[in-house]
Amino acid sequence: MVWIIFLTVPLILVALLGLAGTRLTGPSRRMGVLMLAVTLGCILVDAALMLALPRLGLSYGPVGLPLYLISTVRLGLVVPGLAYLAFRRPLAGGVATLAAGMLIVFQAGLLAAEVDGLYVEPFRLGTTQLPLSAPAFLPDRPLRILQISDLHVERITPRERQMLADVDALQPDLIVLTGDYINEDYTGEARARQDARQVLSGLHAPYGVYAVIGTVDSPEIMAAIFTGLDIHVLDNRVETLSLPGGDLTLVGVTDTDDWERDRAMLASLMKTVPPDAYSLLLYHSPDLIEAASTDGVNLFLAGHTHGGQIRLPFYGAVITFSRFGKKYEMGRYQVGATTLYISRGIGMEGLNLPRARFLCPPELVLLELGK
Repeated sequence: MVWIIFLTVPLILVALLGLAGTRLTGPSRRMGVLMLAVTLGCILVDAALMLALPRLGLSYGPVGLPLYLISTVRLGLVVPGLAYLAFRRPLAGGVATLAAGMLIVFQAGLLAAEVDGLYVEPFRLGTTQLPLSAPAFLPDRPLRILQISDLHVERITPRERQMLADVDALQPDLIVLTGDYINEDYTGEARARQDARQVLSGLHAPYGVYAVIGTVDSPEIMAAIFTGLDIHVLDNRVETLSLPGGDLTLVGVTDTDDWERDRAMLASLMKTVPPDAYSLLLYHSPDLIEAASTDGVNLFLAGHTHGGQIRLPFYGAVITFSRFGKKYEMGRYQVGATTLYISRGIGMEGLNLPRARFLCPPELVLLELGK
């Protein structure tokens, strides 16, 4: 698709230049030519930025559709502007200069957001610390549980290396993984599986590493990347950790993308949990939150939404892929007696979506339970 864009965009611009040349005069013509030149220059920079990502070892998504989308946005401003200039009364010089300046600011701002979304924010990994009231599992300090979600590994990049360094520095007591370990475009590729396995093999904690299965994690993928690793996969099962201050019950539900089925599985598993036990539910999506509250879950850790991955000021997530829409999009929620935390995750969505984050950097989540 990238080559189609390279062929069609210049043709559109040539046609618009012809329009500018025949219909525009004076300041309007100069403004029209400037608008087209700035737009074409920005589209060429867009293409260069996207094509450079895999060569720099940063991300490995397709270029065609993302470039098409941003080119459409850029041309979408220019075409109405030229049509107005061509078929309405000519603009005075001062007005034309002001309008041209506004266009340049808009295109430059879009370019800055693109650089941030592709090159800066996906690698601005942070740690969210969340103290929670809970039993004193350890006598002298809180129990430190580290949640890692949505790795979406394509290749090992600076983000994964930073994540492993941060995990070592945080020294958690327990690590939990909430699904989606390989990017959807690379689930069948041996190199991606090997890299995901290498990342996962670097995770260690005194009370263990536990994982649940996400929506892109087929049984074949799980076997390929987890077999032989010191990671416990909770495939619709319960495991109790005996800690100095009491038992922590881990409940792992596999996300089948069938809400009714998964809800029934959760209800079945929770019947095996003692009423006075502190329960921690691991499930890829936040979609079981209201069922979890009904079933008496104390703490529910999820991912899947990526916090929207692309967020708009004052609005938040553009899309969440959750059955609840924006109701539970990221961060902490209290639903009855159940505390839910939805991680923004580490990696990014696959398919033809741009490998970008905006106003939504990746995160590790460090929960501190107890005194």
